[in-house]
Amino acid sequence: MVVMVLSLILFLIFIVLGGLHFYWLFGGDWAVGKVIPTKGNGECLPKIPPIATLVVGVVLVSFALAYLMKSGLVTIQGLNGVINYGYWFIPSIFILRAVGDFNYVGFFKKVKHTAFAKADSKVFVPLCLAIGIMGILIQLMD
Repeated sequence: MVVMVLSLILFLIFIVLGGLHFYWLFGGDWAVGKVIPTKGNGECLPKIPPIATLVVGVVLVSFALAYLMKSGLVTIQGLNGVINYGYWFIPSIFILRAVGDFNYVGFFKKVKHTAFAKADSKVFVPLCLAIGIMGILIQLMD
C-alpha cells in the first residue's frame, strides 16, 4: 500500500513537472526567471534550446508513467525488465541534482543570491531530495 501511494505521488509530481516543461516549450513564461540559473552578476548562462526543454518534458512524463506502472494501476507488457533498473536510476538522478554542481545548483552551490539560487534552495533542492528519497524507499519496500 505504501509503495502504491508513494508511486502515485511521484506520478503526480512528474506529470506536473513534465507539464510545466511543455508549457515553457510552447511559450509560457510563468516562473521562467526563477528556473534558469544565472551567474552571480545576474548574467544568464547560455540559452536553453527548445529541443532540450522538449526532451526534459518527455523524460519527466516517461518517469511519471514508470511510477504509474510501479503503482500497479497500469501494466505495459515488455517494459518491466528494462524499467526495473530505471527505478534505481531515477532517484539517483534527483539525489545528484540535490547535491548539485558546486557552482549554480544544489546544496553546495557557490552562487546563492540570484532569483534562481533562492528558488533552488527553497523549492528545487528539497523537491529533488524528496523525489530521490521516495524513489529509494519504493525500491527498498517493494
